[in-house]
Amino acid sequence: MPQFEHEMLREIYEQPEALRRTLACYLAGQELKEDTAASLAGWGNPEGEVLIAASGSSRHSGLAAEITLEDLCGLAVDVEYASEYSTRGGNERRHPSVIVLSQSGETSDTLAALREARRRGHRTLAITNATGSTMAHEADVSMPLAAGVEKAVPATKSFTCQLAVLYLLALYEGARLKQMDPSTLLDHIEQLQAVPASIEAQLDSWRSQISGLASKYKSASSFLYLGRGVHYAIAREGALKLKEASYIHAEGYPSGELKHGPNALVSDSVPLVLLATVDTALEGSVLRYEKTLQLLHDLKAQGAKMIAIANAGDEEVKKLVSDCIAVAPASEHLLPIAEVIPLQFFAYFMALEHGVDVDKPRNLSKAVVEPRLA
Repeated sequence: MPQFEHEMLREIYEQPEALRRTLACYLAGQELKEDTAASLAGWGNPEGEVLIAASGSSRHSGLAAEITLEDLCGLAVDVEYASEYSTRGGNERRHPSVIVLSQSGETSDTLAALREARRRGHRTLAITNATGSTMAHEADVSMPLAAGVEKAVPATKSFTCQLAVLYLLALYEGARLKQMDPSTLLDHIEQLQAVPASIEAQLDSWRSQISGLASKYKSASSFLYLGRGVHYAIAREGALKLKEASYIHAEGYPSGELKHGPNALVSDSVPLVLLATVDTALEGSVLRYEKTLQLLHDLKAQGAKMIAIANAGDEEVKKLVSDCIAVAPASEHLLPIAEVIPLQFFAYFMALEHGVDVDKPRNLSKAVVEPRLA
């Protein structure tokens, strides 16, 4: 039985069970529960537009959902910083349905975005980890997580549960809009239900490998995290985890943007973390993978230090990078749920290397609320 020196480590390990509980809220066997379909009925709008408003890690799950909802449902999706959406002003001419994402359901910027969306007459959906939260009560529809209480400030299990619920939403919308037939829907549900067990089987090997990598890379001054498509969201999340947990600077970029400026930063003290997984059954994923391989070749010739997250058994990526972390193959839009967990481990162990109280990083709190005036 693993030993948990910190709440963050415990919560990383709790993710398979948190995912199972969350999926059980919405699935009956291999079908969406009737009450799930009933609660979501009428949430969408005829124009097929969706706006996602969130902050921090929740915004990164929204970025992943943007790709998933567009790919699986044909919806037009925008993702806004909640703090920007509620203060834009102006006269909006579009009428999207609005999703707000928040672990606590009380984040002030996101709550303000929800209230602004309702003021504008938009249909709203809140995805939170607190069924009794303000957002859950004020939104037209609530899709709560069942991640359980998350004590560490860096979000782990709430993030992966957000990804799972957003994927379920995409399946519902895809079926409603007739973008997928019943057999395709069933296949997607079966793949989603297999994720918790797959993650559970990989946790110990990730923990063992990544604790060593943290020792190896502890002297780095900064990291650049790179991903394409839906994996860009995970690059952003990995960089945020490293910053908030270990106080080491990191930034997430689309892989194709590295040579448009950021490559000037790459050096012995600025390694790269690359998302290099692939869904071989999806043409677009294979194209992204091939472009990532070319980038790895170029960076190796440049002498860059690189850590890659790649499919188990991918020898091509392994021979091009300094270190390779394997994840079990999965479909394109489910890979993010697994590939973010090694990045959570990396942030955790880097924090330990730097003597940080990983559960309570300085200047941060679990829910960002409006300060009270003295």
